Amino acid sequence: MTHVGSPPPTEGTTAMHVHTPTAADVSTTPNAVMTSLATPRRGTAEISAWTVRMEPGAAGPRHAMDREQIWLPLSGAITVTTDDGVREVGPGQAAVLPAGEVRRIATSGDAPAEIVVCMANGGRVTVADTGEIRTAPWTE
Repeated sequence: MTHVGSPPPTEGTTAMHVHTPTAADVSTTPNAVMTSLATPRRGTAEISAWTVRMEPGAAGPRHAMDREQIWLPLSGAITVTTDDGVREVGPGQAAVLPAGEVRRIATSGDAPAEIVVCMANGGRVTVADTGEIRTAPWTE
């Protein structure tokens, strides 16, 4: 069975397919634009992946995810701030963020950052300053 582009096969399928994002796969926040690449609604059984685009000077809120995440910058650089310190991550590097670790992601320098992020399906985010728990639409 061959599948190319949208729409994907049913959720959790075992057939290989290629998902080409459309406008419906884009979520915009005040800090970034996320584009869903592979998620349960797009046919994945275990892992979600999406791109994040952040403009220079952008910074997300302090938050924690209940799943491990891997941030892989493709261009530009990001600064990841956790209780353990501040680290800059650029192309060719990977930031591995454990589940439950409070973090803040910001761009570094004067260039936009493009990042691929991966995590296990079903993750929920807790906003550190309010305690609000929610899902991230780009991971569903």
